[in-house]
Amino acid sequence: MKASAFRDMTQDELLQKLAELREAYFNLNFQHATGQLENTAQLSKTRKDIARALTVLQDMTRGNVARG
Repeated sequence: MKASAFRDMTQDELLQKLAELREAYFNLNFQHATGQLENTAQLSKTRKDIARALTVLQDMTRGNVARG
């Protein structure tokens, strides 16, 4: 997901999406550890999405969000 998609969300939606991403990352990591994960690129993609969501959330809490 792009950061602009995260910026279009409300804070509650962003928190919900962050929880979903963290759960997905946990499941991917578990599959990787057990040798069941075929597409290992999903791990880094999900981790980067979590970082993007956290960055946008931090900007929102600080009031630095530029909408446009």
